[in-house]
Amino acid sequence: MTRPGGTWQNWGRSARVRPQSVEFPASADAVQRSVQAALSRGRRIKAVGAGHSFTGIAVASDVLLDLTDLSGLVSVDHERRRVTLRAGTRLHQIPGLLAPYGLAMQNLGDIDRQTIAGAISTGTHGTGAAFGGISTQIVGATLVTGTGDILRVSDTENADLLPAVALGLGALGILVDVTVQCVPAFVLEATERPEPLLDVLDSLDERVSSVDHFEYYWFPHTDVALTKSNTRLPESAVRKPLPAVGKWVDESLLANGVYRAVCGVGARVPAVVPPFSRLAVKLTGNRDYTDRSTRVFTQSRTVRFREMEYALPAAAVRSAFDELRALIRARGWRISFPVEVRFAAGDDRWLSTAHDRDSGYIAVHRYWREDPTEYFTAVEQIMLAHDGRPHWGKMHTLDADGLRERYPRFDDFVSLRDRLDPRRAFQNTYLERVLGS
Repeated sequence: MTRPGGTWQNWGRSARVRPQSVEFPASADAVQRSVQAALSRGRRIKAVGAGHSFTGIAVASDVLLDLTDLSGLVSVDHERRRVTLRAGTRLHQIPGLLAPYGLAMQNLGDIDRQTIAGAISTGTHGTGAAFGGISTQIVGATLVTGTGDILRVSDTENADLLPAVALGLGALGILVDVTVQCVPAFVLEATERPEPLLDVLDSLDERVSSVDHFEYYWFPHTDVALTKSNTRLPESAVRKPLPAVGKWVDESLLANGVYRAVCGVGARVPAVVPPFSRLAVKLTGNRDYTDRSTRVFTQSRTVRFREMEYALPAAAVRSAFDELRALIRARGWRISFPVEVRFAAGDDRWLSTAHDRDSGYIAVHRYWREDPTEYFTAVEQIMLAHDGRPHWGKMHTLDADGLRERYPRFDDFVSLRDRLDPRRAFQNTYLERVLGS
């Protein structure tokens, strides 16, 4: 189905566009027809999922392909625990699709509103020193290239292209399905604690290595870290989920409702931010529970924000974090959103932020009605000084020249793009900036 384009904007309200037309393909053939039609008319075409990237990576000024109808389970390989999903399947839909087969995704980030194609194409990740980003779970894919052809990538077809296609920025083609290497369904035992920040920093390496999934949040203007430690257990483990009322109070009333109001007030009256932050770390982050993996990994976040995140060599996280704290103090900023720190294993994806190195991630945020430029620009300089790589779906200022020196396979990726999209059918302003014309 095709309709004239209305105004599209992303979730963070940092990008918007009015495409010439919007199409809703429901099959690989429909995607192929859309790409071929765009090529014949000299138009550019982009696939859009949930719009949860903060950059302009999904902006489509000519033809926007909305993947809403390209959703669901294609097939299951019981023996190898692999499932093939249509590209527009939302992450929050996947647990229900996998449950009948006793399977789960190995790791997830903390937001599950994205499509599977969008999540892998931008390098979405979770936390856990032994686990890679979501793209590392991809073992096959089908895409329509910039020549209008269908390309299949798996361990038996075009296997050498998988490290590029599994994290392709939307620059190599339109994904129509992906094959995910799953694991047996499992449970997570979660321990969340407010702890003295310096104690956490002084024992950071031990904490990261001693638990399956570790992360922490730090509200500026406090000396407390909100730590989260998740331990993997078999599906047969006894579950002790959060009481419904307590979960609603923590995650809906406080973390979203009250917090939204405070961010709104803080944008106009910054002086309220430090006392609220000190109160927040006293009221939240102290609980134990055990539940199925997806219920522990992910959270509901309805307070709109904008984000920048950099991946650093894991050993550089402490130094960069200390510099970030000093920066906020020196500038006298009032920052209402916490800084988030997570970890991931190195991998072989050509444009992965964790390519060939174990990584730590430092993410900074600002309420969407506040201008993040000054804060993000200053933080970015710290991250770059520590050999940081920016998350592809989050705000940053680097261009192709700056990124080339940070990715050993950057030129290989660009060469593959030249082959698969010689006419730049999938190009937009963001991709031109980060990959070159």
